Amino acid sequence: MRQFRFSWLGVALLLAASADAVPAQNINVASLTSVRVPASWNQKDPADSLYRLGREALNQNNYKRAADVFARIPDRFPQSTYAGDALYWQAFSLYRVGGEDNLDNAQQALERQADKYPRAATRGDARVLRERIRGEQARLGNADSGARVAKTASDAVKPGTPGCKGRDDDDDDVRATALNALLQMDAAAAVPILKQVLARRDECSESLRKKAVFLIAQKRTDETEDILMSVIRTDPSSDVREQGVFWMSQVPGEKAINLLEQILKTSKDEEILDKAVFAISQHNSQRAGQILRDYAMNESAPADIREKAIFWLGQQNNADNGIFLRTLFTKLTNEDLKEKVLFSISQRRKGEGNDKWLMDVAVDPKQSVEVRKKALFWAGQAGTPIEGLSALYARVDNEEIREQLIF
Repeated sequence: MRQFRFSWLGVALLLAASADAVPAQNINVASLTSVRVPASWNQKDPADSLYRLGREALNQNNYKRAADVFARIPDRFPQSTYAGDALYWQAFSLYRVGGEDNLDNAQQALERQADKYPRAATRGDARVLRERIRGEQARLGNADSGARVAKTASDAVKPGTPGCKGRDDDDDDVRATALNALLQMDAAAAVPILKQVLARRDECSESLRKKAVFLIAQKRTDETEDILMSVIRTDPSSDVREQGVFWMSQVPGEKAINLLEQILKTSKDEEILDKAVFAISQHNSQRAGQILRDYAMNESAPADIREKAIFWLGQQNNADNGIFLRTLFTKLTNEDLKEKVLFSISQRRKGEGNDKWLMDVAVDPKQSVEVRKKALFWAGQAGTPIEGLSALYARVDNEEIREQLIF
């Protein structure tokens, strides 16, 4: 497959800091920051060598040369299997170079693709790129492009065709890209449209509502918190509500924390709870930290979600969390939770006494052998000096613990 899809949620990947963290969300709209052009696929094609040259230039971020090379393919070999896609990559390269003339030429390349190569593999991506280019043109003062962006963005409020669920992704990407461009140009005009999108309840709108939640969270306005809270409380889709909770992590303020705390106290949906714990962990306040600690202590809460709270407490730069986790360990009976505490303690800064505490757990006969072995493992991973580990050997008489010490 030569179809290339853009992923614009790199920020979610950065926030999902562990395998246990919030899963990355896959929302496709043009971020156009870093791409890899598909490898050549037809060595017998007369344009194959040119395509490979253009691909190499683009992968090296040499956008001007890439635009020049890709432009030659449809000019010299209009029947080539590469010709249609080359126009897309030419336009993309010109967009990356920037400037009014290059943006105009990029639009012309996309129009040529639409006219001459309507079945090109990159045709859907070209529609998204066109909206991105229009947004940049509007930013540079092109009123016609600004009007087109506004028109496409306003189309997002129209209900889809009944029965279209699962078939509107390309249109959603185009509209969301236009909404993003409009949001950067004129938030006062974009936010009411986004609110109307989020108010849609037709079967075709779920994907677009997810994208709208992301956009709302990225642009701070006086309404951001209230809009996300409305999504979390009223949207019929659990996936959209999860998005709302997830992106509350980026919205500062007591209103956001209050809602997240309420979710932890009332929700039974573990996916929602998971994202609420993550969102709270991203709020750098004493109250947020206390909510997270209270949840980790809550014996009636799902064990898997308590594990997440313990994990994020270990990631925060707060010495009180180390003391709390060590105290929590003594009150736990669930061994999986104990092991999560051991891991989180091992991630803490040195100088808090955590390495010594891990060693004490390793020789504590009241703990199970598996817990003691995990304590030893994480003590070694945390950088406990070899002298400390060696000194333990004479203090233990359990063969499995000694084998773990040798490891």
